[in-house]
Amino acid sequence: MELSTIDILIRLAVAMALGGLVGMERTIAGKTAGMRTYALVSIGSALFVLISQVVMLTLANPLSLDPLRIASQIIVGIGFIGAGLVFHNDRDMKTSGLTSAAGLWVSAGIGMAAGFALYDLAVIASILTLVVFTVLWYVERSFKNVTYGEKCPEVKTPGKIS
Repeated sequence: MELSTIDILIRLAVAMALGGLVGMERTIAGKTAGMRTYALVSIGSALFVLISQVVMLTLANPLSLDPLRIASQIIVGIGFIGAGLVFHNDRDMKTSGLTSAAGLWVSAGIGMAAGFALYDLAVIASILTLVVFTVLWYVERSFKNVTYGEKCPEVKTPGKIS
């Protein structure tokens, strides 16, 4: 089965749209990694998946190539980008950026799913990621307020850039 240009375009567009959607929430929350970053990570993941599929389809002996090897390296590679988002402040003993790094990691998975034409999986993962970023933010804030009361660690309000 050969991949048509239209099929490739659809897969990359789905990856871009879903990654951008997740990144939109991060932009609204005032995070450094926003729409463009998430969209690019998702497109890049889909691109590498597509490259592995196209190469496998064009080889004389496709059994000698495992397309999941390239996909697995996306997971490793995205860790380097995620690591750049995580900061630890020794003065305040605070670590920040973990949620954004995890979001980029998930965005890579969304792109991989779109690259493999697993659209249902990509959409469901995007929706659940948005639930984590939005709904669970309020649940976490409420839990921290009940647990810590007046001594609650700073919980930023989505949309406020600090």
